[in-house]
Amino acid sequence: MSKQKTKKIVAKRLKITKSGKAIHRSQGSRHLRIKKSKSRIRRFNEPKVLGSAQAKIIKRLLGLN
Repeated sequence: MSKQKTKKIVAKRLKITKSGKAIHRSQGSRHLRIKKSKSRIRRFNEPKVLGSAQAKIIKRLLGLN
């Protein structure tokens, strides 16, 4: 049986932490920033954590399970 390939687009956009959580960058932070509040823009800089169900799918796409 052949080896499972890593989904490269998932590998670029998501990261698995040591404890097994999946983190990603916030959406909507790239353009049209003038009408967004300063606190909203600051919140975009924090990495977001996916839920456990999505993290399980991400791990399978990355070939970790």
